[in-house]
Amino acid sequence: MKIDILTIFPNMFDCYLNESILKRAQKKKLVSFKIHDIRKFTKDKHKTADDKPYGGGPGMVMKVEPIYSTLSKIKKTKKTRVVLLSAKGKTFNQKTAKRLAKYNQLILICGRYEGVDERVAKHLTNEEISIGDYVLTGGELPAMVVADSVTRLIPDVLGKKESLAEESFVKEGYLEYPHYTRPEEFKKWKVPKVLTSGDHKKIDEWRKKESKKK
Repeated sequence: MKIDILTIFPNMFDCYLNESILKRAQKKKLVSFKIHDIRKFTKDKHKTADDKPYGGGPGMVMKVEPIYSTLSKIKKTKKTRVVLLSAKGKTFNQKTAKRLAKYNQLILICGRYEGVDERVAKHLTNEEISIGDYVLTGGELPAMVVADSVTRLIPDVLGKKESLAEESFVKEGYLEYPHYTRPEEFKKWKVPKVLTSGDHKKIDEWRKKESKKK
């Protein structure tokens, strides 16, 4: 999969996309990330990517022209989805992540300031996505969330298929059961006896019960 991200703060992605699972996925050539600096596609010497809103009001609005110009320079595949990270978008969840993981290419547009010129959402994107009902300073963190969540669903990114099958929100909408590891006792906090019993049937029953309880 190819994931292109449009932003006015490209350096924010340097660390996160080059660590852990995302780094390994890139080394395996299962996913590639390309960050596009929207400011490089502005037309004035100050690299202005925003302007005052028509009709008045607080804050600044990201301009449509540089976003359009950035998108026009990105080579698209036959199966591409363009997403605007927006507070008014549909709330992101595991079902959405699985749907997006089926595309060959995702183009994620990071909003900033008071918002993005509505013509971007209306004419240049396929959908708007929000990661929750709260306000952030921009779409960069949501873009990382979407990129992370989608990447780990790509076949062979995670070592074992079972890792995906047992995760929260995958099985019948339940949350994942509690996990424990060594030591068996710490500060008198003990691991449930059933997990050290060796009885896999009872362990499976316990996990199902705890998952439903959560």
